[in-house]
Amino acid sequence: MSDEYNNSEKDNLNQDNLNQENLNQENTNGNTDTNDTDSTYSWVNPKISGSAGKSETANDDMAKYASEDVGGAASDNNQREYYHINKPKQPEHNEKSPDKKSKKAKKAEHMTSNGNRKPNTGKRWATNISMALVFGLVAGSVMYGVNYVGGRINGTDSQQTIQNTAVATEKSDGVTTTSSTTKQGTFTVAEVANSAMPSMVAISTETVENIQSFFGTYSQTVPASGSGVIVGKNDKELLIATNNHVVKGAQKVSVAFIDDNAVEAQIKGTDTDNDLAVVAVKLSDVPEETKSEIKVASLGNSDELQIGESVVAIGNALGYGQSVTNGIVSAKERTVQAQDDAGNPEESQGLIQTNAAINPGNSGGALLNMKGELIGINEAKYSDTSVEGMGFAIPLSKAEPILKDLMNMQTRDKVDENNASYLGITGTDVSADANQAYGVPVGVVVQDVEENGPADKAGIKSKDVIVGFDDRKITSMADLLSALEYYGKGEKVEVKIKRMGEGDYKEQKVTVTLGAKSDQKQTTQNPQTQQVNPFGR
Repeated sequence: MSDEYNNSEKDNLNQDNLNQENLNQENTNGNTDTNDTDSTYSWVNPKISGSAGKSETANDDMAKYASEDVGGAASDNNQREYYHINKPKQPEHNEKSPDKKSKKAKKAEHMTSNGNRKPNTGKRWATNISMALVFGLVAGSVMYGVNYVGGRINGTDSQQTIQNTAVATEKSDGVTTTSSTTKQGTFTVAEVANSAMPSMVAISTETVENIQSFFGTYSQTVPASGSGVIVGKNDKELLIATNNHVVKGAQKVSVAFIDDNAVEAQIKGTDTDNDLAVVAVKLSDVPEETKSEIKVASLGNSDELQIGESVVAIGNALGYGQSVTNGIVSAKERTVQAQDDAGNPEESQGLIQTNAAINPGNSGGALLNMKGELIGINEAKYSDTSVEGMGFAIPLSKAEPILKDLMNMQTRDKVDENNASYLGITGTDVSADANQAYGVPVGVVVQDVEENGPADKAGIKSKDVIVGFDDRKITSMADLLSALEYYGKGEKVEVKIKRMGEGDYKEQKVTVTLGAKSDQKQTTQNPQTQQVNPFGR
């Protein structure tokens, strides 16, 4: 009896030890870190319900654009901390695994193509290493990225966070908003993408180019693609940030949302110096089902970024649809030299350098921290066989005040032919040589003024340089002609000119009453660009 009891007791002890070993093994497995931040995700036109992010850093100036999410599912955000390529926090066992895909996520895994894109000749990056603006197109060794801040609308901070558990849902003006609890720590690449994707859009444009041939000059429509980020909303419009070079000279702009629904958009404002632009979509044009899928981007603080910190880039790469790549912050405060279409020198300062892949079509897309917050607008990359992993983004701290100003500009529709206007000048672009050798301001040099025309009556003279048109910066004749398409005959417009006086150019403002285009003489507003010294000196 004693032996049986002792044997039974030993069996129980052995079983207890075995259970303890199993428990230890489970704990070991449960605590194993998996680092998703080194993975690259390529999603084409995903339909993943994302989440509203939380903006805890934007300044009060943008507050009037803040509002609740434009819609969509939610996930959790965290407190602001510093991270140096930290592995993302593994969710608790009782949390829903981020690897489990929703029906929408499974449905999203398909490939679509926006068709062939014709190369464009926008910005040319001027170094021995050819520079490429990420425009969704390739022209020789130059790539362009037609493919920007949000979370703030209607006078309130939208307090968006990467949400995980929805608490309440409300509707205002047909737009769904969701509040939720928040989650601490950083996130995996998949979680960041899942949260931010509803704020991303694909931008398609059409521009008209004059083609020189043996038989003469003819016009050709050139399609292009780029990226954008939903940055705000007012009573009538959804506001989207992108790069200026994405929409520059576009005759037509359309925006495709996460559910592939596409609507026409208008250019609200542009900033050539900083390569930023805002386009607007009428809320009345956005389908109700789309409103429930999209949201305003959550803003982060680019000033808090540290070298080596993990980041995620999202954009409409190659025009195929939204794709996700990841990397780290390689450097800050980078300066990049560039040239525009006319060969005029341009310089971008204070850029974020990253090794996250920024491909053609990513221009205007988002650079995100591991909280899913927007911290930069993707702009350019080096394109050279000897250079790898050098992409650049405009930091949010620089972009935010500029975008705020652009969002305040009046949205205009193109006027019909019956109301089309003209200025009454013959002009030419200032060449890079003239700018550097003679100090001629970048803009449009007035070569001839139509007698008794709109410009003549306003006091514009030959050899004046037009540099602005109703708060729009003018750097070329193409800029001026494009701006005129949105102003009707009889409208009064403030035109900025620079006139030579006492050995230097002085800026002046004149008010021009635009004339009817039907009255325009054939010799005025010559769109041709002459790469010569316009003053014959």
